[in-house]
Amino acid sequence: MKTYPKIGIRPIIDGRLGGIRESLEETTMNMAKAVVALFQTELRYPDGTPVACVIADSCIGGVQEAAHCAEKFERENVGVSLSVTPCWCYGSETMDMNPLLPKAIWGFNGTERPGAVYLAATLAAHNQKGLPAFGIYGKDVQDMGDQHIPEDVREKLLAFARAGLAVAIMRGKSYLAIGSVSMGIAGSIVDADFFQSYLGMRNEYVDSSEILRRIQQNIFDPEEYKLALNWTREHCQEGEDFNREKNIKNRQEKDQDWEFVVKMTMIMRDLMIGNPRLVDQGFGEEAQGHHALLAGFQGQRQWTDFLPDGDFSEALLNSSFDWNGIRAPYLVATENDALNGVSMLFNYLLTNTAQIFADVRTYWSPEAVARVSGWKPEGRAADGFLHLINSGSATLDGTGKQRIGDKPVMKPHWEISDQEVDACLKATT
Repeated sequence: MKTYPKIGIRPIIDGRLGGIRESLEETTMNMAKAVVALFQTELRYPDGTPVACVIADSCIGGVQEAAHCAEKFERENVGVSLSVTPCWCYGSETMDMNPLLPKAIWGFNGTERPGAVYLAATLAAHNQKGLPAFGIYGKDVQDMGDQHIPEDVREKLLAFARAGLAVAIMRGKSYLAIGSVSMGIAGSIVDADFFQSYLGMRNEYVDSSEILRRIQQNIFDPEEYKLALNWTREHCQEGEDFNREKNIKNRQEKDQDWEFVVKMTMIMRDLMIGNPRLVDQGFGEEAQGHHALLAGFQGQRQWTDFLPDGDFSEALLNSSFDWNGIRAPYLVATENDALNGVSMLFNYLLTNTAQIFADVRTYWSPEAVARVSGWKPEGRAADGFLHLINSGSATLDGTGKQRIGDKPVMKPHWEISDQEVDACLKATT
């Protein structure tokens, strides 16, 4: 993405001139500025840049100023709307009427002209008009003009902003289905109405054979392919082959499979976001991509009983690094499981971290563990544990090799070091 949606701050004021509005102008605008300072300090877009905020040009005391604010928000690519006020104001005249923007109101908890009254009245107006809005209110009373944001209000402001930005970033993007329904998995029956009505996204589709076509016709960047293959040979460890002896491929066949999955990885990414380098090769249409924030690859069964499967491509795309260095992950759901993909998308947009796609295979009770191993779990595993097994797109970020102090974590890509990338790769076969 080149342009991310901004958060718009609407300072709402009692519009009665002659002493009331004048006494509240500075307090109200400072309240908006304090929220901007919080957001720009604490929130990041998926590329790591601080979140951008826009404040209305003036406090909003009536419909004229509300309209001017809406016009500014339209020009400035505002995707999330937060109204703040320390006082009673005229609700239906000052509320945000844009039906597409996620909205919240912070009503200041004070006693002089309580923001709680505006908060309650205007939330009711939002409900009456079918325009959902979230209410934010502090537990403790503050003095008028106090610019400190209490911890409980701070948490609510940040939670709303993260969720609102996730909604705004999703809007207008695509889910790209590569293939169709996998092995009867209901989650891979892609429901276009759900994506459009609930997420504001559109759906794109290509047949799995498009990957094969691009491999056979060399529709990928040849220079990047050389880099990618050399990097893969150096950093991606080939694991033990557990196939029966009669089914084990020879060295040449395995090398060809490595070449295939590297090309496949590049092509799946190009299908999602496009690749301007393809224009130089005469593939202008393929260079555009499908504007996909999320994709899924059917794989099973027809593809994977015939060709190398998607595990390498999915795992690497979902990681925060590849042969081009450290970068934001590309979200790809294994087996075209769009609903699990949406869960990955939500978590990614809320945390800016890569996502693990894994099957919940088995619950191991302490008694079952003791029966098969002779060892009884203790500590955090004393009540047993769930066994998760990679079903394709489990990110390499999930190897436990990224650290904060001595604690294993998963980080936003801009916090990951080259040493941690190397450790994640060495922990993976």
